[in-house]
Amino acid sequence: MSDSLEREARSLLSAGAVRARAGEMLQIGLAGGLTHFTIDLARMDGVADAVLAVTRKAYPTLEIPFHARWRHFVLGGVDRWARLADAASWPDRAARARAEFDLAIVSVLLDAGAGAVWRYRDAVTGQGIGRSEGLAIASLDMFASGLFSGDSRAPFRVDADVLAQLPLAALTSAFQVSDANPLLGLEGRTDLLRRLGKLVAERADVFGSHDTPRPGGLFDHIAAQANGGALPAPAILSAVLNQLGPIWPSRLELAGIPLGDCWRHPAIKADDATAGLVPLHKLSQWLSYSLIEPLQRAGFNVTDIDGLTGLAEYRNGGLFVDHEVLRLRDAADAERAHAVDSLLVVEWRALTVALLDRLAELVRAKLGRTPDTLPLASILEGGTWAAGRTIAFARRPDGAPPLKVISDGTVF
Repeated sequence: MSDSLEREARSLLSAGAVRARAGEMLQIGLAGGLTHFTIDLARMDGVADAVLAVTRKAYPTLEIPFHARWRHFVLGGVDRWARLADAASWPDRAARARAEFDLAIVSVLLDAGAGAVWRYRDAVTGQGIGRSEGLAIASLDMFASGLFSGDSRAPFRVDADVLAQLPLAALTSAFQVSDANPLLGLEGRTDLLRRLGKLVAERADVFGSHDTPRPGGLFDHIAAQANGGALPAPAILSAVLNQLGPIWPSRLELAGIPLGDCWRHPAIKADDATAGLVPLHKLSQWLSYSLIEPLQRAGFNVTDIDGLTGLAEYRNGGLFVDHEVLRLRDAADAERAHAVDSLLVVEWRALTVALLDRLAELVRAKLGRTPDTLPLASILEGGTWAAGRTIAFARRPDGAPPLKVISDGTVF
Protein backbone atom coordinates (compact mmCIF):
# COMPACT_ATOMS: atom_id res chain seq x y z
CA MET A 1 0.00 0.00 0.00
CA SER A 2 1.41 3.37 -0.95
CA ASP A 3 2.23 6.00 1.63
CA SER A 4 0.40 8.58 -0.45
CA LEU A 5 -2.86 6.57 -0.30
CA GLU A 6 -2.59 6.34 3.47
CA ARG A 7 -1.87 10.08 3.62
CA GLU A 8 -4.98 10.76 1.52
CA ALA A 9 -7.09 8.59 3.84
CA ARG A 10 -5.78 10.31 6.98
CA SER A 11 -6.43 13.72 5.44
CA LEU A 12 -10.17 12.95 5.80
CA LEU A 13 -9.69 12.42 9.55
CA SER A 14 -9.55 16.14 10.24
CA ALA A 15 -11.77 19.12 10.97
CA GLY A 16 -10.24 20.91 7.98
CA ALA A 17 -11.50 18.23 5.61
CA VAL A 18 -15.00 18.41 7.12
CA ARG A 19 -15.13 22.19 6.66
CA ALA A 20 -13.68 22.14 3.14
CA ARG A 21 -16.00 19.46 1.77
CA ALA A 22 -19.08 20.92 3.50
CA GLY A 23 -18.20 24.27 1.91
CA GLU A 24 -17.93 22.56 -1.46
CA MET A 25 -21.39 21.00 -0.98
CA LEU A 26 -22.83 24.44 -0.19
CA GLN A 27 -21.31 25.96 -3.34
CA ILE A 28 -22.75 23.15 -5.46
CA GLY A 29 -26.12 23.72 -3.80
CA LEU A 30 -26.04 27.47 -4.36
CA ALA A 31 -25.35 26.80 -8.04
CA GLY A 32 -28.45 24.57 -8.15
CA GLY A 33 -26.45 21.38 -8.53
CA LEU A 34 -27.76 19.20 -5.69
CA THR A 35 -30.21 16.33 -6.13
CA HIS A 36 -32.38 16.91 -3.08
CA PHE A 37 -32.10 20.49 -1.79
CA THR A 38 -32.29 24.09 -2.93
CA ILE A 39 -30.86 26.82 -0.69
CA ASP A 40 -32.33 30.22 0.18
CA LEU A 41 -29.70 32.31 1.98
CA ALA A 42 -32.12 35.25 2.24
CA ARG A 43 -33.77 33.41 5.14
CA MET A 44 -30.55 33.19 7.18
CA ASP A 45 -31.07 36.53 8.91
CA GLY A 46 -34.30 35.22 10.42
CA VAL A 47 -32.47 32.09 11.63
CA ALA A 48 -29.84 34.28 13.31
CA ASP A 49 -32.61 36.19 15.11
CA ALA A 50 -34.20 32.91 16.28
CA VAL A 51 -30.84 31.68 17.59
CA LEU A 52 -30.23 34.97 19.40
CA ALA A 53 -33.67 34.79 21.02
CA VAL A 54 -33.09 31.37 22.60
CA THR A 55 -29.50 32.31 23.50
CA ARG A 56 -30.53 35.45 25.39
CA LYS A 57 -33.21 33.49 27.22
CA ALA A 58 -30.79 30.76 28.35
CA TYR A 59 -27.75 33.02 28.90
CA PRO A 60 -28.98 36.57 29.60
CA THR A 61 -25.43 37.86 30.22
CA LEU A 62 -24.22 36.23 26.97
CA GLU A 63 -21.51 34.42 28.95
CA ILE A 64 -22.00 31.16 27.08
CA PRO A 65 -20.06 27.96 27.83
CA PHE A 66 -19.02 25.49 25.14
CA HIS A 67 -21.40 22.94 23.68
CA ALA A 68 -20.09 19.87 25.52
CA ARG A 69 -21.13 16.84 27.53
CA TRP A 70 -20.38 18.69 30.77
CA ARG A 71 -23.54 20.81 30.38
CA HIS A 72 -25.64 17.64 30.80
CA PHE A 73 -24.12 16.88 34.22
CA VAL A 74 -25.76 20.01 35.62
CA LEU A 75 -29.16 19.24 37.13
CA GLY A 76 -31.34 21.79 38.91
CA GLY A 77 -28.46 24.25 38.88
CA VAL A 78 -26.08 21.78 40.56
CA ASP A 79 -22.97 20.67 38.66
CA ARG A 80 -22.90 17.03 39.75
CA TRP A 81 -19.44 16.21 38.38
CA ALA A 82 -17.79 19.40 39.68
CA ARG A 83 -19.18 18.66 43.13
CA LEU A 84 -17.69 15.13 43.09
CA ALA A 85 -14.39 16.15 41.52
CA ASP A 86 -13.82 19.16 43.78
CA ALA A 87 -14.35 16.98 46.86
CA ALA A 88 -11.94 14.28 45.68
CA SER A 89 -8.20 14.42 46.33
CA TRP A 90 -6.13 14.36 43.12
CA PRO A 91 -2.35 13.90 43.21
CA ASP A 92 -2.03 16.49 40.43
CA ARG A 93 -4.04 18.23 37.72
CA ALA A 94 -3.24 15.52 35.16
CA ALA A 95 -4.88 12.86 37.37
CA ARG A 96 -8.16 14.78 37.37
CA ALA A 97 -7.87 15.34 33.61
CA ARG A 98 -7.44 11.58 32.99
CA ALA A 99 -10.58 10.91 35.04
CA GLU A 100 -12.47 13.58 33.10
CA PHE A 101 -11.33 12.12 29.78
CA ASP A 102 -12.47 8.67 31.03
CA LEU A 103 -15.89 10.08 31.94
CA ALA A 104 -16.35 12.15 28.78
CA ILE A 105 -15.35 9.36 26.40
CA VAL A 106 -17.59 6.73 27.99
CA SER A 107 -20.50 9.14 28.46
CA VAL A 108 -20.39 10.36 24.85
CA LEU A 109 -20.19 6.79 23.53
CA LEU A 110 -23.29 5.94 25.59
CA ASP A 111 -25.11 8.99 24.22
CA ALA A 112 -26.88 7.60 21.18
CA GLY A 113 -30.62 8.24 20.79
CA ALA A 114 -32.55 6.92 23.79
CA GLY A 115 -35.97 6.71 22.17
CA ALA A 116 -39.02 8.61 23.34
CA VAL A 117 -40.10 6.26 26.16
CA TRP A 118 -36.99 5.67 28.27
CA ARG A 119 -36.48 7.61 31.52
CA TYR A 120 -33.78 7.54 34.18
CA ARG A 121 -35.02 8.03 37.71
CA ASP A 122 -32.53 10.29 39.47
CA ALA A 123 -31.88 9.14 43.04
CA VAL A 124 -31.25 12.68 44.32
CA THR A 125 -34.29 14.54 42.98
CA GLY A 126 -36.56 11.58 42.30
CA GLN A 127 -37.36 12.96 38.85
CA GLY A 128 -37.43 10.92 35.65
CA ILE A 129 -35.07 12.29 33.01
CA GLY A 130 -35.22 11.28 29.36
CA ARG A 131 -33.10 11.52 26.24
CA SER A 132 -29.52 12.82 26.21
CA GLU A 133 -29.78 14.45 29.62
CA GLY A 134 -30.99 11.22 31.22
CA LEU A 135 -28.24 9.20 29.55
CA ALA A 136 -25.69 11.72 30.85
CA ILE A 137 -26.80 11.53 34.49
CA ALA A 138 -27.01 7.73 34.24
CA SER A 139 -23.48 7.51 32.84
CA LEU A 140 -22.16 9.87 35.54
CA ASP A 141 -23.78 7.71 38.24
CA MET A 142 -22.18 4.57 36.72
CA PHE A 143 -18.77 6.25 36.64
CA ALA A 144 -19.05 7.66 40.18
CA SER A 145 -20.10 4.26 41.55
CA GLY A 146 -16.96 2.64 40.13
CA LEU A 147 -18.77 0.46 37.58
CA PHE A 148 -15.89 0.84 35.12
CA SER A 149 -13.02 0.75 37.65
CA GLY A 150 -10.92 -2.27 38.53
CA ASP A 151 -10.01 -0.77 41.93
CA SER A 152 -12.80 -0.41 44.49
CA ARG A 153 -10.81 2.28 46.33
CA ALA A 154 -10.57 4.41 43.18
CA PRO A 155 -14.01 4.63 41.57
CA PHE A 156 -13.35 7.62 39.27
CA ARG A 157 -11.60 5.72 36.53
CA VAL A 158 -12.31 3.53 33.51
CA ASP A 159 -10.05 0.50 33.21
CA ALA A 160 -9.58 -1.07 29.78
CA ASP A 161 -9.87 -4.65 31.04
CA VAL A 162 -13.10 -3.90 32.93
CA LEU A 163 -14.65 -2.30 29.82
CA ALA A 164 -13.55 -5.16 27.57
CA GLN A 165 -15.53 -7.63 29.74
CA LEU A 166 -18.51 -5.37 30.51
CA PRO A 167 -21.63 -7.53 30.97
CA LEU A 168 -24.81 -6.44 29.21
CA ALA A 169 -26.63 -6.99 32.51
CA ALA A 170 -24.52 -4.31 34.21
CA LEU A 171 -25.62 -1.63 31.74
CA THR A 172 -29.21 -2.93 31.68
CA SER A 173 -29.41 -2.48 35.43
CA ALA A 174 -27.50 0.84 35.53
CA PHE A 175 -29.77 2.34 32.86
CA GLN A 176 -32.85 1.00 34.76
CA VAL A 177 -34.00 -0.78 31.60
CA SER A 178 -37.10 -2.97 31.79
CA ASP A 179 -39.99 -3.98 29.54
CA ALA A 180 -41.78 -0.87 30.75
CA ASN A 181 -38.68 1.33 30.34
CA PRO A 182 -37.02 0.23 27.09
CA LEU A 183 -33.79 1.81 25.85
CA LEU A 184 -32.91 1.69 22.16
CA GLY A 185 -29.65 0.04 21.11
CA LEU A 186 -28.45 -1.19 24.49
CA GLU A 187 -26.57 -4.14 22.94
CA GLY A 188 -24.88 -1.80 20.47
CA ARG A 189 -23.75 0.53 23.26
CA THR A 190 -22.38 -2.35 25.31
CA ASP A 191 -20.52 -3.69 22.30
CA LEU A 192 -19.03 -0.25 21.59
CA LEU A 193 -17.68 0.04 25.15
CA ARG A 194 -16.21 -3.47 24.96
CA ARG A 195 -14.52 -2.59 21.68
CA LEU A 196 -13.15 0.55 23.30
CA GLY A 197 -11.79 -1.52 26.21
CA LYS A 198 -10.06 -4.00 23.87
CA LEU A 199 -8.55 -1.24 21.73
CA VAL A 200 -7.25 0.69 24.76
CA ALA A 201 -5.74 -2.49 26.23
CA GLU A 202 -3.97 -3.24 22.94
CA ARG A 203 -2.61 0.31 22.57
CA ALA A 204 -0.86 0.81 25.91
CA ASP A 205 1.69 2.99 24.04
CA VAL A 206 -1.10 5.55 23.53
CA PHE A 207 -3.45 4.94 26.46
CA GLY A 208 -1.08 3.71 29.18
CA SER A 209 1.94 6.02 29.14
CA HIS A 210 1.32 7.39 32.66
CA ASP A 211 -1.05 4.79 34.14
CA THR A 212 -2.46 1.36 33.37
CA PRO A 213 -4.40 1.45 30.06
CA ARG A 214 -7.53 3.60 30.30
CA PRO A 215 -9.37 5.80 27.78
CA GLY A 216 -8.21 8.77 29.88
CA GLY A 217 -4.67 7.97 28.80
CA LEU A 218 -5.61 9.88 25.64
CA PHE A 219 -5.06 12.99 27.79
CA ASP A 220 -1.33 12.25 28.03
CA HIS A 221 -1.12 11.47 24.30
CA ILE A 222 -2.70 14.86 23.46
CA ALA A 223 -0.84 16.79 26.19
CA ALA A 224 2.47 15.57 24.75
CA GLN A 225 1.65 17.49 21.55
CA ALA A 226 1.40 20.86 23.32
CA ASN A 227 3.74 23.60 22.19
CA GLY A 228 4.55 26.07 24.96
CA GLY A 229 1.39 24.97 26.78
CA ALA A 230 -0.79 25.64 23.69
CA LEU A 231 -2.87 22.99 21.96
CA PRO A 232 -4.97 23.65 18.84
CA ALA A 233 -8.48 22.17 19.13
CA PRO A 234 -8.23 20.40 15.73
CA ALA A 235 -5.35 18.34 17.19
CA ILE A 236 -7.82 16.96 19.78
CA LEU A 237 -10.10 15.77 16.97
CA SER A 238 -7.20 14.25 15.04
CA ALA A 239 -6.21 12.26 18.13
CA VAL A 240 -9.81 11.13 18.73
CA LEU A 241 -10.25 10.06 15.09
CA ASN A 242 -6.89 8.37 14.66
CA GLN A 243 -6.78 6.62 18.04
CA LEU A 244 -10.47 5.73 18.62
CA GLY A 245 -11.49 5.22 14.98
CA PRO A 246 -11.19 1.42 14.97
CA ILE A 247 -13.94 0.94 17.59
CA TRP A 248 -16.75 1.98 15.24
CA PRO A 249 -18.81 -0.58 13.33
CA SER A 250 -17.24 -1.08 9.93
CA ARG A 251 -18.05 1.58 7.38
CA LEU A 252 -15.97 3.04 4.59
CA GLU A 253 -12.26 2.33 4.61
CA LEU A 254 -9.44 3.71 2.49
CA ALA A 255 -5.97 2.12 2.52
CA GLY A 256 -7.21 -0.05 5.42
CA ILE A 257 -7.97 3.03 7.53
CA PRO A 258 -11.54 3.30 8.87
CA LEU A 259 -12.99 6.68 7.86
CA GLY A 260 -15.66 6.84 10.56
CA ASP A 261 -18.55 9.25 9.97
CA CYS A 262 -17.69 9.71 6.28
CA TRP A 263 -20.00 9.10 3.33
CA ARG A 264 -20.13 9.05 -0.45
CA HIS A 265 -21.54 11.79 -2.66
CA PRO A 266 -20.66 11.90 -6.37
CA ALA A 267 -20.80 15.70 -6.60
CA ILE A 268 -17.66 16.11 -4.48
CA LYS A 269 -14.63 16.25 -6.77
CA ALA A 270 -10.98 15.63 -5.94
CA ASP A 271 -8.03 14.49 -8.00
CA ASP A 272 -7.08 11.69 -5.62
CA ALA A 273 -8.62 8.67 -3.87
CA THR A 274 -10.75 10.92 -1.63
CA ALA A 275 -12.99 11.99 -4.56
CA GLY A 276 -16.67 11.63 -3.72
CA LEU A 277 -16.07 11.31 0.05
CA VAL A 278 -17.74 13.60 2.61
CA PRO A 279 -16.33 13.45 6.17
CA LEU A 280 -18.58 14.80 8.96
CA HIS A 281 -17.26 13.24 12.23
CA LYS A 282 -20.22 14.45 14.28
CA LEU A 283 -19.85 12.28 17.39
CA SER A 284 -16.04 12.60 17.40
CA GLN A 285 -16.33 16.40 17.27
CA TRP A 286 -18.93 16.39 20.05
CA LEU A 287 -16.39 14.38 22.07
CA SER A 288 -13.56 16.74 21.07
CA TYR A 289 -15.54 19.77 22.24
CA SER A 290 -16.08 17.88 25.51
CA LEU A 291 -12.32 17.34 25.98
CA ILE A 292 -11.45 21.06 25.76
CA GLU A 293 -12.44 21.93 29.33
CA PRO A 294 -10.45 19.12 31.02
CA LEU A 295 -7.38 20.26 29.06
CA GLN A 296 -7.97 23.87 30.11
CA ARG A 297 -8.37 22.85 33.76
CA ALA A 298 -5.08 20.95 33.49
CA GLY A 299 -3.38 24.20 32.50
CA PHE A 300 -3.31 24.02 28.70
CA ASN A 301 -4.25 26.90 26.45
CA VAL A 302 -6.60 25.39 23.86
CA THR A 303 -6.35 27.51 20.72
CA ASP A 304 -8.23 27.62 17.41
CA ILE A 305 -11.47 26.36 18.95
CA ASP A 306 -13.22 27.51 15.77
CA GLY A 307 -10.98 25.09 13.88
CA LEU A 308 -13.57 22.45 14.84
CA THR A 309 -16.83 22.61 12.91
CA GLY A 310 -20.51 22.71 13.69
CA LEU A 311 -22.18 19.36 14.32
CA ALA A 312 -24.03 17.60 11.51
CA GLU A 313 -26.95 16.39 13.58
CA TYR A 314 -30.69 16.65 13.34
CA ARG A 315 -31.33 19.64 15.64
CA ASN A 316 -28.82 21.87 13.84
CA GLY A 317 -29.91 20.46 10.48
CA GLY A 318 -33.60 20.74 11.34
CA LEU A 319 -33.09 24.42 12.15
CA PHE A 320 -32.28 25.15 8.49
CA VAL A 321 -35.04 22.94 7.07
CA ASP A 322 -37.75 24.29 9.40
CA HIS A 323 -36.68 27.89 8.70
CA GLU A 324 -36.72 27.04 4.96
CA VAL A 325 -33.12 27.94 4.25
CA LEU A 326 -33.00 24.39 2.94
CA ARG A 327 -35.94 23.28 0.81
CA LEU A 328 -36.61 19.78 -0.45
CA ARG A 329 -36.90 19.51 -4.22
CA ASP A 330 -39.44 16.72 -3.66
CA ALA A 331 -41.85 17.53 -0.81
CA ALA A 332 -42.68 13.82 -0.47
CA ASP A 333 -39.16 13.29 0.92
CA ALA A 334 -40.38 14.83 4.18
CA GLU A 335 -42.64 11.79 4.68
CA ARG A 336 -40.12 9.07 3.79
CA ALA A 337 -37.47 7.58 6.08
CA HIS A 338 -33.92 7.94 4.75
CA ALA A 339 -30.85 5.80 5.34
CA VAL A 340 -27.89 7.57 6.86
CA ASP A 341 -25.80 6.95 3.73
CA SER A 342 -28.49 8.24 1.35
CA LEU A 343 -27.56 11.22 -0.82
CA LEU A 344 -30.34 13.23 0.81
CA VAL A 345 -28.94 12.76 4.31
CA VAL A 346 -25.33 13.31 3.20
CA GLU A 347 -26.36 16.57 1.48
CA TRP A 348 -28.41 17.67 4.50
CA ARG A 349 -25.62 17.01 6.99
CA ALA A 350 -22.84 18.63 4.91
CA LEU A 351 -24.99 21.69 4.19
CA THR A 352 -25.70 21.97 7.92
CA VAL A 353 -21.98 22.22 8.72
CA ALA A 354 -21.37 24.90 6.08
CA LEU A 355 -24.46 26.90 7.02
CA LEU A 356 -23.50 26.88 10.72
CA ASP A 357 -20.30 28.76 9.80
CA ARG A 358 -22.34 31.38 7.93
CA LEU A 359 -24.84 31.59 10.76
CA ALA A 360 -22.06 32.13 13.31
CA GLU A 361 -20.86 35.16 11.32
CA LEU A 362 -24.38 36.63 11.32
CA VAL A 363 -24.88 36.05 15.06
CA ARG A 364 -21.50 37.64 15.88
CA ALA A 365 -22.27 40.63 13.66
CA LYS A 366 -25.54 41.22 15.52
CA LEU A 367 -23.71 41.10 18.87
CA GLY A 368 -20.52 42.88 17.85
CA ARG A 369 -18.46 39.83 18.83
CA THR A 370 -15.47 38.09 17.21
CA PRO A 371 -14.64 34.38 16.86
CA ASP A 372 -12.33 34.79 19.88
CA THR A 373 -15.00 36.30 22.12
CA LEU A 374 -17.84 34.12 20.80
CA PRO A 375 -16.53 30.85 19.37
CA LEU A 376 -18.69 28.50 17.33
CA ALA A 377 -18.74 26.08 20.29
CA SER A 378 -20.64 28.71 22.31
CA ILE A 379 -23.01 29.55 19.46
CA LEU A 380 -23.90 25.85 19.18
CA GLU A 381 -24.57 25.74 22.93
CA GLY A 382 -26.39 29.04 23.31
CA GLY A 383 -28.40 28.81 20.32
CA THR A 384 -28.42 26.60 17.27
CA TRP A 385 -29.20 23.30 18.95
CA ALA A 386 -31.84 24.85 21.23
CA ALA A 387 -33.33 26.88 18.37
CA GLY A 388 -33.58 23.71 16.29
CA ARG A 389 -35.43 22.00 19.11
CA THR A 390 -37.68 25.03 19.66
CA ILE A 391 -38.87 25.32 16.06
CA ALA A 392 -39.28 21.53 15.81
CA PHE A 393 -41.80 21.67 18.68
CA ALA A 394 -43.48 24.71 17.15
CA ARG A 395 -43.93 22.84 13.85
CA ARG A 396 -44.70 19.33 15.13
CA PRO A 397 -46.37 18.35 18.42
CA ASP A 398 -43.78 15.64 19.20
CA GLY A 399 -40.80 17.88 18.33
CA ALA A 400 -39.50 15.33 15.84
CA PRO A 401 -36.94 16.51 13.29
CA PRO A 402 -38.34 17.62 9.90
CA LEU A 403 -36.65 14.72 8.11
CA LYS A 404 -36.69 11.08 9.18
CA VAL A 405 -33.33 9.32 9.34
CA ILE A 406 -32.80 5.62 9.95
CA SER A 407 -29.82 5.72 12.32
CA ASP A 408 -27.86 2.97 14.03
CA GLY A 409 -27.20 5.19 17.04
CA THR A 410 -23.54 5.79 16.22
CA VAL A 411 -24.08 8.78 13.91
CA PHE A 412 -26.45 11.16 15.65
